Amino acid sequence: MSDRLSVFKTYKLYVGGKFPRSESGRVYEVTDSKGNWLANAPLSSRKDARDAVVAARKAFGGWSGATAYNRGQVLYRVAEMLEGRREQFVREVAAAEGLSKSKAAAVVDATIDRWVWYAGWTDKITQVVGGANPVAGPYFNLSSPEPTGVVAVVAPQESSFLGLVSVLAPVIATGNTAVVIASEKAPLPALSLGEVLATSDVPGGVVNILTGRTAEIAAPLAAHQDVNAIDLAGADEALAKELEIAAADNLKRVLRPQAVDHFEAPGTGRMTAFLETKTVWHPTGSLGASGSSY
Repeated sequence: MSDRLSVFKTYKLYVGGKFPRSESGRVYEVTDSKGNWLANAPLSSRKDARDAVVAARKAFGGWSGATAYNRGQVLYRVAEMLEGRREQFVREVAAAEGLSKSKAAAVVDATIDRWVWYAGWTDKITQVVGGANPVAGPYFNLSSPEPTGVVAVVAPQESSFLGLVSVLAPVIATGNTAVVIASEKAPLPALSLGEVLATSDVPGGVVNILTGRTAEIAAPLAAHQDVNAIDLAGADEALAKELEIAAADNLKRVLRPQAVDHFEAPGTGRMTAFLETKTVWHPTGSLGASGSSY
């Protein structure tokens, strides 16, 4: 028999492409569906939330300025990395959500497929929601979508992996950067996702993952003047109302909680929720003496 000691994994936050401990030094116990201890997760503070916003804002210019094709390549690379660590995520999702191995495997497979799906949309969403507009006058009128900016995401509480990716991927696919509050009771798949993002081609700061008490972290993010939008997917009714009121201070875009089956095809709604439309008018002109126009 081996007398080797097990090496317990130390889970950390993912902020700015690095893995800091919580500024507060606090942790909380994460247990499985039967109450068995799984790990200690960082208990994020308001300072951690502010640091994550700073990192997201710093990364926004480069990420939003990248070509849509490049963002698609990056997201596809994330799917590749998830595929390589599939068994790890199956174990973590099974423990986190109390699922059998086969059901957890179905969740992980659907999650990887979801990344691939959004990777394919990065260079197509503009064609769907933008274009040339017919106007009565000698003008070109063109509308094109642009990312909103820094988006705070309250991840679903029950669906710790598929639900998380279903709300995160559309935010970054369209050029936004994100500060994510992972499921409070099942944060470990989200923290492992941070490890995948760090070892793929996603620039540091594009995604920042916080764990801890959802209400404690969400409040400063909803009130933060440098956060442009917030997705309340994982907030209960009372918390959602509180956060929505706080978000109104700087006119954040707010996506309210809604009942959703994450296994269903997601559509484009979550991508368009955090896009702004820029419309440009340009006068047409005449070419030469004939007066023909372009």
